[in-house]
Amino acid sequence: MLNLTAAWLRIALLAAALLAGGAASGKPATILVFGDSLSAEYGLPRGAGWVTLLAERIAKQAAQYSVVNASISGETTSGGRTRLPQLLQQHRPSVVVLQLGANDGLRGLPLASMRENLAAMIAAARKAGAQVVLVGMRIPPNYGRDYAERFAGVFAGLAREEKAVLVPFLLDGFADDLAYFQADRIHPNERAQPRMLETVWKQLAPMLRAARS
Repeated sequence: MLNLTAAWLRIALLAAALLAGGAASGKPATILVFGDSLSAEYGLPRGAGWVTLLAERIAKQAAQYSVVNASISGETTSGGRTRLPQLLQQHRPSVVVLQLGANDGLRGLPLASMRENLAAMIAAARKAGAQVVLVGMRIPPNYGRDYAERFAGVFAGLAREEKAVLVPFLLDGFADDLAYFQADRIHPNERAQPRMLETVWKQLAPMLRAARS
């Protein structure tokens, strides 16, 4: 319990320092959302995705932050690992919401490589002074129960080992309901986006509140 308390204290102090730095420069601190098609408004009307909804909520509730969406449809953890350093240098985010891995799973890529790539991105973000929110995913059981379970376990295990904030499952609460998906049965539709926002917000909001306090 003492270790957990100390870890959260370090997170709060870092968040406060980053927020103070943004205030001193007169610019909002940046939340960088770094994901794949699930965050890139794939198949949706422009402005309907959960990241845009997040930006709108931030503008109303935490205006000292701004949101940058650097998500690309089809992105894998390998591609993200290559692309992230330049974005960290460009945007200097205070928070990185890391939402990658789904395409690795759907392509049946080695989970050890996925984990290594995610760990490297977490390390890079922290080295750049950002906190990390790791967004977990699951894949359909038709990929094999063992692979599906190990895939989901990568996110939980990595968050625990790296002491990162974890969103356990981005599609929590509706993954089995086709009413929330586009015709491809893979990508959430516009109706699903507010639910995805709430799932992420549950973990992100306490971090932002800690920074404000």
